[in-house]
Amino acid sequence: MSDAHTPLETLKAEILAFAKERDWEQFHSPKNLSMALSAEASELLEHFLWIDGADSLGHAQSPERMAAIREELADVIIYALEFANVAGIDVTSAIREKMQLNAQKYPVDKARGRSAKYTEL
Repeated sequence: MSDAHTPLETLKAEILAFAKERDWEQFHSPKNLSMALSAEASELLEHFLWIDGADSLGHAQSPERMAAIREELADVIIYALEFANVAGIDVTSAIREKMQLNAQKYPVDKARGRSAKYTEL
């Protein structure tokens, strides 16, 4: 299976079933899931600590590091989707709404090619 052939709802259902089978729902409060998400994001970040920004893509794609980086990214996404399950958030609509807000904050004519925060455009 791949991104091109897997609906988001399928992943959310698989993650929820995994947690239910292990009776982990009792631990999956929004507080705990957000903390776990932050911890896993930090573990992903750790792979790039002290790496020059220009070298980070090569670092991420190196065969020696790819498996570990994929696992950390998967953990981040799993916790994010389980958070959405618990909180009742439709991820697709949340992302689309956020992209609309971002489009307003970062109009192409002002933001193109710039990394400035929207308050500085």
